[in-house]
Amino acid sequence: MTENAATSVGALVTGAEIARLAGVTRAAVSNWRRRYDDFPAPAGGAANSPLFALVEVQAWLDKQRKGQEISPEVELWQALRAVYGEQMVAGLAEVAAVLAGDPSPGLPEDVMARVRRLARSEAPVDLVNGLTERFVDSARRAGSDQVTPERIVRAVRHFAPVPPSGATVFDPACGIGLLLLSVASGTDARCCGQESDADSARFAQLRADLLECTRVTVVEGDSLRADAWPDLRADLVVCDPPAGVTEWGREELLLDSRWELGTPSKAEGELAWLQHAYAHTEPGGHVLMVMPASVAYRKAGRRIRAELVRRGILRQVVALPPGVATSHALPVHIWCLRRPDGTGDADTRHTVRMVDLTGNSPDGSLDPRPDQVAEVPLIELLDDTVDLTPGAHLRPRQRDFLEEYAVLRQEVEKRIIRLVGLLPVLAEGGEPGSLDGATTSIAELARAGLVSYVDSEPVSASDQLDTDYLQGFLRSSANARRSTSTSGSHRLDTRGARLPRMGIDEQRRYGTAFRSLSAFEQDVREIGELGRQLADLARDGLAAGGLVPED
Repeated sequence: MTENAATSVGALVTGAEIARLAGVTRAAVSNWRRRYDDFPAPAGGAANSPLFALVEVQAWLDKQRKGQEISPEVELWQALRAVYGEQMVAGLAEVAAVLAGDPSPGLPEDVMARVRRLARSEAPVDLVNGLTERFVDSARRAGSDQVTPERIVRAVRHFAPVPPSGATVFDPACGIGLLLLSVASGTDARCCGQESDADSARFAQLRADLLECTRVTVVEGDSLRADAWPDLRADLVVCDPPAGVTEWGREELLLDSRWELGTPSKAEGELAWLQHAYAHTEPGGHVLMVMPASVAYRKAGRRIRAELVRRGILRQVVALPPGVATSHALPVHIWCLRRPDGTGDADTRHTVRMVDLTGNSPDGSLDPRPDQVAEVPLIELLDDTVDLTPGAHLRPRQRDFLEEYAVLRQEVEKRIIRLVGLLPVLAEGGEPGSLDGATTSIAELARAGLVSYVDSEPVSASDQLDTDYLQGFLRSSANARRSTSTSGSHRLDTRGARLPRMGIDEQRRYGTAFRSLSAFEQDVREIGELGRQLADLARDGLAAGGLVPED
């Protein structure tokens, strides 16, 4: 798309953002794209991650009255939240059990009735996938590490080898099965998983059954302390292990045969999981482990890292962009291992491939540029620290600073030009202010059925209330003051917030302005990040001699 076209389109949104606007799942948005010929065409992005013009999407939603009423699926989700609260995965497991034909479900009768009504109009697999997407999205927005983030699943799948026909894929800390089922998707692989949380393990198995993945077996249990698969040897092991856990059972497992690379210290639980995964890999098999960046250089793990390098087991370390993980903004790594099979050539490695994607967007391409890759000789890694951080081994002289600088500067200039067009045209208002006249509280609107809550966020439940108007006034400083106690601490209490009384046409006029401001704020944040990258690149280029100031 040309620069002028991008500017004229305005703010762009993803399928997930459309789902949030309409109060539905991304699966529902995908269905709309297939069913409705007049659904807006992509205005940017890639084929597998299209972007849509926000103005066009909003107009289509208004025309179709999508999002004006709360969908039955959202009502089911809200009913589940009311019953299960923070234990939503237990509720999802019960729903999956009903859909799978469990004769003795544990759901309350009113929730059961909702599930049965939905099952009459929606395929069980679509319903369970929609609820799974909503659960994953709510975990992401809450900053929870309860499930493996979609970006990490995407990265592991990108760097993992395709399992051969009839292969075995294993995940010893599989959660609800997202990573395990993703890397095996489209293959005839046998999938084995273990998960310590009983509800997550149950849901993973039931969801696999509903997806008709007949070669999937997920069992409950602590993989380190109570390995349910002691004799399993897999072609591919993937794992996003618990991070920062010190009580992983070191004292009771000191003499365990899995520690062939060295006994992990109490603080190095991630290296215990890595060796557990490696112990379950057959000769020639691969392991892909998601690791915190600090595991690459912590002093306590130096001996185990050295053995991984010395024996030629470690093949690649990929540093992913900040923001890929849900619960923090720090970069994470993917360690790629291969168990030698004794054939000689395949086992003989003199280098480890280092890939540094930390300067990329978390949703950007995972194919590294030449300057982001280095084949590091083993001898260079086997020093006193055995630092496996990719960025520590990429030489600045490998980078084409001028080309990178030109591309990034052009992108910043394009964003700045577009930024001005996002600001709404506003005129001087009269007195009194909008919130000084007749107002209505959110609590009153909720009692009247005009407002409902999706993941604790108020949205319109009626065609007499505009969601952008609602959320725009909620973010105003006047309502923010109502959410601040006398001690100065902030407590989010949207029910006490107030809205001015306006007709629906006037609401939409305000809603359009608020929506433009939100798009403006988003672009400002993105330009700020691009600006930081541009300044860092320019400094590094000047310091390394790859750039010089013009006369």
